Amino acid sequence: MVKHVSSFGRNGVHDFLLIRATAIIMTLYTIYLVSFFAFSGDISYISWTQFFGSAFTKVFTMLALTSVLIHAWIGLWQVLTDYIKCSKLRGGLQLVIVIALLSYFFSGFFILWGA
Repeated sequence: MVKHVSSFGRNGVHDFLLIRATAIIMTLYTIYLVSFFAFSGDISYISWTQFFGSAFTKVFTMLALTSVLIHAWIGLWQVLTDYIKCSKLRGGLQLVIVIALLSYFFSGFFILWGA
């Protein structure tokens, strides 16, 4: 029987669907940014602040950031569970990764919605 090592109740299908959904969101966000660069002409500070000042861009950026972090967590969790067999070392590395990902999320949130 295969035991779940710090998976918090997840299974492979759940991870597969999350990876695919986050990849789609990141692809759509990339297309959104590329289309802004392609069709806005001369990009100045004013056009850049107006672009990121809209509520749609802020929400879409936060969704993309969250998708990147979920994508990274699942990938790193899989690598750690595959290659780090010592459970204490794996748990410590997972804790460090979770702290880093949460700090990225909150710093992105405060940068985007702060000023």
